[in-house]
Amino acid sequence: MSKQTHSFQAEVQQILHLVTHSLYSNKEIFLRELVSNASDACDKLRFEALDAAALYEDQPNLDIRIFFDADAKTLTIRDNGIGMSADEAVAHLGTIAKSGTREFMSRLSGDQKKDANLIGQFGVGFYSGFIVAERMTVETRRAGLSADQGVRWSSAGTGDFEVEAVTKPARGTDVILHLRDDEAEFLSTWKLKSIVSKYSDHISLPILMKKEEWDAEAKKQVVKDEWETVNKAAAVWTRSKSDVTDAEYQDFYKQISYDSEAPLAYTHNRVEGRTEYTQLLYVPAKAPFDLWNRDKRGGVKLYVKRVFIMDDAEALMPVYLRFVKGVIDSADLPLNVSRELLQESRDVKAIREGSTKRVLSMLEDVAENQKDKYAEFWKQFGAVLKEGVGEDFANQERLAKLLRFASTQADEGVSFADYVGRMKEGQEAVYYITAETLAAAKGSPQLEVFRKKGLEVLLLTDRVDEWMLSHLYEFDGKPLQSVAKGAVDLGKLQDEAEKKQAEEAAEAFKPVLEKLQAALKDRAKDVRTTTRLVDSPACLVVEDGAMSAHLARMLKQAGQSAPAAQPILEVNPAHALVKRLDDAARFDDLAHLLFDQAVLAEGGQLEDPAAHVQRMTRLLTA
Repeated sequence: MSKQTHSFQAEVQQILHLVTHSLYSNKEIFLRELVSNASDACDKLRFEALDAAALYEDQPNLDIRIFFDADAKTLTIRDNGIGMSADEAVAHLGTIAKSGTREFMSRLSGDQKKDANLIGQFGVGFYSGFIVAERMTVETRRAGLSADQGVRWSSAGTGDFEVEAVTKPARGTDVILHLRDDEAEFLSTWKLKSIVSKYSDHISLPILMKKEEWDAEAKKQVVKDEWETVNKAAAVWTRSKSDVTDAEYQDFYKQISYDSEAPLAYTHNRVEGRTEYTQLLYVPAKAPFDLWNRDKRGGVKLYVKRVFIMDDAEALMPVYLRFVKGVIDSADLPLNVSRELLQESRDVKAIREGSTKRVLSMLEDVAENQKDKYAEFWKQFGAVLKEGVGEDFANQERLAKLLRFASTQADEGVSFADYVGRMKEGQEAVYYITAETLAAAKGSPQLEVFRKKGLEVLLLTDRVDEWMLSHLYEFDGKPLQSVAKGAVDLGKLQDEAEKKQAEEAAEAFKPVLEKLQAALKDRAKDVRTTTRLVDSPACLVVEDGAMSAHLARMLKQAGQSAPAAQPILEVNPAHALVKRLDDAARFDDLAHLLFDQAVLAEGGQLEDPAAHVQRMTRLLTA
């Protein structure tokens, strides 16, 4: 066959410009694509040779070789796979977005597709070579054809390409990139090895490069005429769990996470069905410094048939599990044409849901069987896990069971189940209080009656707690009730004598309440007596459903405005300070002092500290 010139079968100039300038986010992607194509070609040969062993010719061992010529500025990716005939080269290399692999797969029956184990389905990966090359040459011969039936395809990526016959003794394909002058960085053994290690380390075939050694006499690195394997060619996650040791799992974790410590826990599973994928997921032992950066996605790496596609595959793991590290390897995912972005689909959704449930199952197992280890996990990641209560409604119940808190009975590690199991007879709600610190929560006057009656109260001090509780209303049928909201109602836990005594005290104290309301009209929405207090003179509460003072303070600290709302002042008529309110001369000072004390007791700040000091001075010197 003499040299022939053909026109591309698509609007190639515009499309190649898109491929080389817009489709890929970084230049080194071209090597991943060409290595993937080479791997596909070897897989095709292996599959077709099941029925025709002669296709192996005299090369039964399949591999991929990468080498360069610095003087000629060429980079070659060679495989000894199935190769192409002249007609196939014209058809597959001359049409943009026509994939030989996709056409090959379309000819296979359903069961055969599982055995073929092929990747390339996009048809434009080959053209990514033009990202760095001013010209691409392909020399290829299909397995089973004679040496003189080789073909050379060549193009500068413009409007046409040339095809001519060549003699090619070895089957397979050489893709030769004639690099542009400004792409000399890819004429480096170290650079090429690093790209292979990043993207193609786990391809099942060996990837070979020539050794490079330091020549002391020449004082430079010299490429030797000796090949070495530069990829591991063995993905841990593709092996059976029974064949992988704990040490190998831990080593792989350290490799992908750059963590020097062993993981806290891991899970390895193969999921089969409509969506087939393998997951190897780890929970680190320590939280990273950027854990609270929600824009920094988790460390889940996405592979498709062992070919690395992307880091931090956010579509495959919810944000609240961003601390999870690991690998998800899918048989087929709807990637966009550059393989860099996941498209929304049922497959992506199924993998996300399945992976989320697998992580939660792993955490449930640790919580149930390794309580000390789970306690350590909670210290590191508990506050982030709480985000899921409001973001993942489908798993909200499972997440609620994994939550841990401090309480008036324990400083840490109390679950909702623990709390419900200790509830007193007649208790109808799970009581909690939010505060900035554990000390502030423990010292809150709102807890006094609960302590008196021996009722446990959960102490919530994480900044995310208020937001979480706006989405979580009950546990195991028991409503969650803030002890700092609404009037205290202990229901069956309060006997009739106590209720009658409280009513009588409120009635007798009514004139004082009216005077307090008048004195504090600009600060308190209402003033009332309460059974909530035992040792303190007063406290502040808000109405049921209203924003807590703690949340309002957090919003203010974050530079956000909170809805303007006045609290309710509750007073303890039996307290000595409250009884002094009958001093008419100092009533106004005492009223504001009560309010100021209540603000300080709940961790708030006084709007006018100087006025408070003046009142205190007047009362102390009177």
